[in-house]
Amino acid sequence: MVKKTLRQINREEEDARIDWGIIFCVLVLAVIGLASIYVALRHDTSTVSIVRTMLSQFVWYVIGTVAVIFLMQFDAEQLWKIAPIAYGLGIFLLIAVLIFYSRSYFVQTGAKSWFAIGPFTFQPSEVMKPAYILMMGRIISQHNAEYYEHTTRSDWYLLGKMFLWTLPVAVLLKLQNDFGTMLVFFAILAGMILVSGITWKIIVPVGTIGVVLGSTAIFLAVYARGILEKIGFHTYQFERIDAWLNPSGSTDNKSYQLYRSIQAIGSGKLFGKGFNVSNVYVPVRESDMIFSVIGENFGFIGCCVLIFIYLLLIFQMIQVTFDTKNEFYAYISTGVIMMILFHVFENIGMGIGLLPLTGIPLPFVSQGGSALIGNMIGIGLLMSMRYHNKSDMFSTNENFR
Repeated sequence: MVKKTLRQINREEEDARIDWGIIFCVLVLAVIGLASIYVALRHDTSTVSIVRTMLSQFVWYVIGTVAVIFLMQFDAEQLWKIAPIAYGLGIFLLIAVLIFYSRSYFVQTGAKSWFAIGPFTFQPSEVMKPAYILMMGRIISQHNAEYYEHTTRSDWYLLGKMFLWTLPVAVLLKLQNDFGTMLVFFAILAGMILVSGITWKIIVPVGTIGVVLGSTAIFLAVYARGILEKIGFHTYQFERIDAWLNPSGSTDNKSYQLYRSIQAIGSGKLFGKGFNVSNVYVPVRESDMIFSVIGENFGFIGCCVLIFIYLLLIFQMIQVTFDTKNEFYAYISTGVIMMILFHVFENIGMGIGLLPLTGIPLPFVSQGGSALIGNMIGIGLLMSMRYHNKSDMFSTNENFR
């Protein structure tokens, strides 16, 4: 029997620290994304260059892969230290985009959330998401280290700190008119509150208030829009509510996009029409409505396969969360899972008419570099957990303060 060399042993140990299950899921989603974007562009009536767009999307995948490899080199102590720096840089970018936003994108979307330098565009709120997750993980971990025994008073204090650090992000996104992205941050916040150790005596009433406020907002959007207009709601947001409630009601507003998406998905039936077949035109289907391409080409079975891949990815992430013995890592993982899960749920939900249109892309599948980089950074943080999985508990975190 030939003995293994030290280099072979080290290589095997390093391979064991890499989560190949997550890599496989992301790779499959990337292939599905590139294929779906090609189909959408191939049958689009616009003058967009297919080759240039596909090459651009591929370059974004490469940049995202480099970001994952780079982040894998950071352990818990290093992530702990850079969390406030990343958060501060993210806030700075959210402020800067209010001044230097793309005028053309503002005309198209009504949101001041994009930088544009020539053909290059960038949405800073997408990379703010993982920065926000890091900061929330640090805040919760530090609080639980200081208040080892949870009391109602200390839990209210923690909840207040979490809302306080969320407030600047929410205000800046409101100024950008980017309500959809704001919902993602609220979903991340909700998930991290659930695992933070805060008592249910606080979570239940706070959650109930949130549900009541959301339901009231929808009611007012239908029957008393004047009230919402006075507090800052815009016409395009009401159009999305109308499209959600009555997608076939009009072809002159947002209803048209949703109605055509439902038509495309329904026309695929059980097995779909086949790859690169598109008989139903859906506006902007290469990004927000990419799920309609998958539904039309591969039918109900193809949609189920895609959802299964996402479930497999989420399962791998949850497994990493349970395997890590580091509390700070666990909170980061929760934030990343909530970010991706909400994106999937909202994008597919709005594509089939289950939820209102919000302009949220499908992770790793929709066209767009900013969202892809943000999600890849999240994957990098998860990969870092597996790569630097240590036996020490974060409760002994004196070295991280």
